Amino acid sequence: MSRHRARVRTLFFSDLHLGCPYARVEPFLELLNQHEPQYIYIVGDFIDGWRLRKHWHWEPVYNAILSRLFEMSQAGTQIFYTPGNHDDFLRSFRFKFDFVEIADQFIHHCPNGRRILVTHGDKFDQVEKKAKWISVLGSFLYDSICWVDERINRWRRHYQLSRWPIAATIKRSVKSAVKFVSDFEETLMLHAQSLKCQGVICGHIHTPIVVEKHGVTYYNTGDWIENSTALLEFEDGRYEIVETPHDVNRHADQVIPLDPAEVERRRQELLAEALGTRLSPIDDTPVLAVPLPTGPT
Repeated sequence: MSRHRARVRTLFFSDLHLGCPYARVEPFLELLNQHEPQYIYIVGDFIDGWRLRKHWHWEPVYNAILSRLFEMSQAGTQIFYTPGNHDDFLRSFRFKFDFVEIADQFIHHCPNGRRILVTHGDKFDQVEKKAKWISVLGSFLYDSICWVDERINRWRRHYQLSRWPIAATIKRSVKSAVKFVSDFEETLMLHAQSLKCQGVICGHIHTPIVVEKHGVTYYNTGDWIENSTALLEFEDGRYEIVETPHDVNRHADQVIPLDPAEVERRRQELLAEALGTRLSPIDDTPVLAVPLPTGPT
């Protein structure tokens, strides 16, 4: 049976982590089934190569997601893929496949003429660049948090209690994590500015948010482990972060837009403990030496 699909100009999403048992793949498939975009940007960590190398985990719904993306491509959707640290093995493929173009960075052109840099963001993560072993250790600890999250929230669902966002709560309570998020945003915005872009879209840190600074708008699409969020671009050039319910009803066609006031509230919570902390100096020299492919004009 055919279903109504909302037509949008562009869908941006990141950090699905196919291969990770904590990935919220059903809500993501529901998002794909609800929309008919002209362009799609996969903003990294679509596949969790780190986990798949240790333990092969592939569910039938993953094939359904790949099939839906191929179906969208066949219907005319242009798909761009900028790999992240968990699927960096794809960075060696610097050419266009039959239905997806892969590159470290893209420049996306908005209907109103704005230039938006699209990149995963891990190459602007100082820990990832200088001490990858810490990043790997952090990934193990993050998996442990996800394991606890899944079991606690399964118990809360049983007693009809609201979901408790454990990972986000830990981020808000650890000052070093708050400062890391702030520095990460600052670095990416300055890099986008150096490329004469008016915005940057990324993933990597699993924090869906929109921030404006230095004349640049920073968009983080969020993820599909903690938040189930993506970023939509409409024909009029408007951008909106949308959230699919974690316990998605397969018979419901509903994606909930995040209220801008709620987004700002989340940001204030993340940065509250960092107030008064001076940002570290930023080197605005472009990190990547490869030419930037151009997205849709």
